[in-house]
Amino acid sequence: MNDRPIIPPPHDPRGSGNWLEAYLPDTQLVPHQRRQQLIDLAAIRGILFRQRWVIAGVMALASVLGLAITLLATPMYEAQATVRVQPYGTQFLEGQDLGPGIHANQVYDLLATQVEVIRSRSLAETVAADNNLGERYDLLGKDIDEQRPPKFSDEQWAQEKQSIAAGILMGSLDTEVPQMNWIITIGYQSDDPVLAAEMANAYSAAFVASDTKTNIASNQYAQDYLQQQIVRIRGELAAAEQQANTYARNNAIIVQQTSGEDDDGIVTLTNSSLVDINTRVSAARAARIQAEQRWQSIRNLPASQLPEVQNSPVLQDLIADMAGKQAELVDLRQRYTDDFPQIQNTIGQIATLQAQVDRTSADIKSTVRSDYQIALRQERALERELASLTSASLAEQDRQVEYNVLEREAEALRYQLKLLLDRYNEISTAANAQSGQITALDAAIVPTTPFEPSLFRNMALALVIGAVFAGGLAVLRETFDDKIRTLDQVEERLGLPLLGHTPFVEDRDLEAEGTNRFGALMEAYASIRSALDFSMPRDRNVIQLTSSDEGEGKSTTAVILAELFAGMGRKTLLIDADLRRPSVASLLNLEKPESGLVEVLLGHTDLKSAVIKGVHKNLHILPIGEAPPNPTELLASAELRKFIEKYREEYSLIIFDSCPVMGLADAPMLSRLVDGTVFVLEANRVGFNQSKNAIRRIRGAGGHMVGVILTKYRALEAGQAYDYQYSYYRYGEESGKRKA
Repeated sequence: MNDRPIIPPPHDPRGSGNWLEAYLPDTQLVPHQRRQQLIDLAAIRGILFRQRWVIAGVMALASVLGLAITLLATPMYEAQATVRVQPYGTQFLEGQDLGPGIHANQVYDLLATQVEVIRSRSLAETVAADNNLGERYDLLGKDIDEQRPPKFSDEQWAQEKQSIAAGILMGSLDTEVPQMNWIITIGYQSDDPVLAAEMANAYSAAFVASDTKTNIASNQYAQDYLQQQIVRIRGELAAAEQQANTYARNNAIIVQQTSGEDDDGIVTLTNSSLVDINTRVSAARAARIQAEQRWQSIRNLPASQLPEVQNSPVLQDLIADMAGKQAELVDLRQRYTDDFPQIQNTIGQIATLQAQVDRTSADIKSTVRSDYQIALRQERALERELASLTSASLAEQDRQVEYNVLEREAEALRYQLKLLLDRYNEISTAANAQSGQITALDAAIVPTTPFEPSLFRNMALALVIGAVFAGGLAVLRETFDDKIRTLDQVEERLGLPLLGHTPFVEDRDLEAEGTNRFGALMEAYASIRSALDFSMPRDRNVIQLTSSDEGEGKSTTAVILAELFAGMGRKTLLIDADLRRPSVASLLNLEKPESGLVEVLLGHTDLKSAVIKGVHKNLHILPIGEAPPNPTELLASAELRKFIEKYREEYSLIIFDSCPVMGLADAPMLSRLVDGTVFVLEANRVGFNQSKNAIRRIRGAGGHMVGVILTKYRALEAGQAYDYQYSYYRYGEESGKRKA
């Protein structure tokens, strides 16, 4: 059975040679666009694997350098003393709160300021002076005197050494702003642990002392300033009081009383009299109105009807006596006549009593009238006095305005002087008291172990630097390396469909993989054979395999594909068209034939006599006998064209294994005669530009590119996982074992 029953595909009306492209919708011809990723992990894995030896070498070198630097470095010790900062101080006496105070969100700024004070050169010079560090050779070094300039005097050199000591202190100091507390750590680094502890404690003591000195100096400055202000205010107050008294004397202003709580607290004698007389006028007016109302109410009444008359005890006694006499008269008239002397005497007594009653009643009514008149005269007199005082007060008010201004100025100076004296007394009391804003907490102890060099830190730093340098070197190498490594790069960069790829197989395992039909290599070629079968219609059955350079697996691919197509029952002719370095015969372990393609084209022999059979059923092989002197002319000859047209119908598939493209014209010349050219590309070897130029030459010669076969593909080189390449084939092997 030479051919399996198939339905021949229709002819490509567009002449592309690919019937799938001809009859599939245009939307399906658009290549799949990979979604752009922010971080391409596969690319990173690929770079790391490809540059693994460079990265490993750089990392190893960095580790060695880090270890050498650590072992050769001088051990350094660090001693630490701590001080506590109380932003709000400890104010146990009045007068210690000289500063304006700080807000809660300014505490960090205060701590940062205190740290800068510790780092300052001023404090370093203080520490150097307090500890006479200009003469300490353990700090300055034993050879410090050898650096003395020749023109320096002893005093100048001593000052210079003191300055050098301060510079050394600043360079060896280590302190940072605290983040979660108010404790400042003062660290000092030195190769002498005893000196490190001594300098850390010296810094702590100098820092605390500087704060105390600052507080005392601030108090002293405040006292001096307040004294100056007190003297000035006293002079101004005396002048203001004298001016106010002079003005009052010249303008006859007599101050009765002073109240500092009221803006109008100054009361003169005239004002006081005016207030008093005004009160009296109001009272007199009220009394007059009351007396007038009383008089008007009794003016037209008989005196006997007045309530005062009726209620008068004297009148009551008189009326009672008169009633007694009248009763006695009535009794006498019953016995005697009116001429009786006793009756006449009684009538005289009654008349006398009646006259007394009438006179007393009239006097009472006259008293009410007199009260009204007296009240009226008092009111008028007081009103005249009020008018007189009012005029005097109005005149005095004009003079009092200026006096009030002078008095207020004097009062303000009195109050200011009082505040200054109170503040001066408070500050004088607290002048020698420490505010407690900065206090020593823990003293530094002599360190027993060096803080550097740290083997762990140095090695970690060396590895980090090495990793950065190695990464940069790897990226740089990758930038200048344009080799095609991944499957996506074939279609993205070359613009050709990928027919398939074969895994990388070591040379020693190549023969075993080639004979194992379930191996990874043969499974890959089986997939390529299927893709190629569906890419070429049956009436366009002559294909060429070429590559850009030698050694890319072109001939091996041609042999295996020929065997696979023959295994399908398709009659296949494999022609070794590499007239310069033929390799098909050697790949199949065949002896060098006496005749081959050249002899057939030249007519020296026929095809049946030249082909080799028996290698595989349905597979005929036409090798190279003798290499011709003019390969290009032979491949461009009309004889080859006639050969192809003659045997196209006899064979189901004709495969030409041609020579590489670059530098030779053989493959481009042959590509014009075949139906399609398959480009074999070795991964991780051939650059993009070289492959692009080779494809351009094929197309420039009129050849039709069917697709690309990527050989010797390494998943790890492309950034894929280790088992990416072989997972499908292991699945096939496991399935076969279960079936067995």
